Amino acid sequence: MKNKPILIFSGEPNSIFFEIFFKVIKNNKINNPLILISSIKSLNFQMKKFNFKKKVNLIKLKNLSKQTLNNNKINLLNIEYNQKNAFEKISKKSNIFIKNSFKLAFKIIKENNIHKFINGPISKKTFLDKKFLGITEYISSEFSIKNTAMLIYNKKLSVCPITTHLPLKLVAKKINKKIISDKVYLIDKFYKENLNMKPKIAILGLNPHCESTHGYNEDEKIIKPCVKSLSKLYNISGPYSSDTIFLKNNRKKFDVIVGMYHDQVLTPLKTLFEYDAINITLGLPFLRISPDHGPNEKMLGKNLSNPLSLLKAVKFLDKNWLKQKKA
Repeated sequence: MKNKPILIFSGEPNSIFFEIFFKVIKNNKINNPLILISSIKSLNFQMKKFNFKKKVNLIKLKNLSKQTLNNNKINLLNIEYNQKNAFEKISKKSNIFIKNSFKLAFKIIKENNIHKFINGPISKKTFLDKKFLGITEYISSEFSIKNTAMLIYNKKLSVCPITTHLPLKLVAKKINKKIISDKVYLIDKFYKENLNMKPKIAILGLNPHCESTHGYNEDEKIIKPCVKSLSKLYNISGPYSSDTIFLKNNRKKFDVIVGMYHDQVLTPLKTLFEYDAINITLGLPFLRISPDHGPNEKMLGKNLSNPLSLLKAVKFLDKNWLKQKKA
C-alpha cells in the first residue's frame, strides 16, 4: 500500500467514540486508509442513532497487506459483540470484546508491518479491574516492554508524568533516578526520531516549591542530582516548582514538562488546551495514540461531544513522514 493504514479500535462500546469518529471522517480529508476494529452491530446502531450514512466495507484479515483500501467506505474488521441497544451501561459485559479487539490489533501490527494504532476511550476501572494502572501498562505488558512513558502531546507544549494512575500516597516511594532517566530517554528519542528536533525538557519537583519540612527531601536527594547528571546528555533543566512552571513566560521555554505524578501535569495541560492534546505511548515498537479523554457516559447520545482530540490523533498519524518501524 502506498499509504500505510491507521488501525483504529473503537474502545468501549458504550462511549462517545462513534459520535466523534463520524464527525472526524465526515468533515476531514484523511490520506491514509482507516481500518476500524469494532462490532458491525454496534456500528449500525450508532449510524442509525446519529443519522450518519456511509457504506461499510467488511474486510478480512487474510492478505490484508495486499488489499487496496481507501476512505470512501468504513473499512471494518468485525469483532462480535451482542448489543441490544445503541447505548447500555458500562459493565464487564464488554471486556471480552475489548480484549479480542486488542488481540486482533496486536496481531495485525506484528504480522502486517502496520504501526499506526489508535484506541478509543476505555473504562480503566471496568476493563483493567485493578490488574494494571492504565491502558498504557496493559498494552506494554502485551509486548513484554517495561520501559514506556505516557506523553500527552500538544505541538506547543507536551507533558509526561513519571508515575501514572498511582495513589498520591505511593508516588514518593516510586520516584528514583532510574525511572526519571528512563522517561527522559524515551521523550528525547521520540522527538528526535519522529519530529526531527531535540526537545527542551523541564523536570518538576515533587514537593511544593521543591521544599520539604520533612527530614527527607526527594527534590534535593533524588531529582536535583538526577537532572544534573542527565543535563550532560539532554537539553534538560530543573527541578522547577509546579505552581509557577505553567505560567506563560515560563512554559514557553520548553517543549516538554515532566512531572512526578499524573495530575501535577495533566491538570494544567488540559486547562490550557482542553481537547487539543493526544495521549501517545512511548517505548512501543509502534505508535499508539488515544484521545485524551474517557468514555464520557454523561454525554452518550447527545451529539455534543468534541471530536478534536480524536481528529488530532488521526492527523498526527496521517503524516507519511512518520517512521514505519519493524515490530
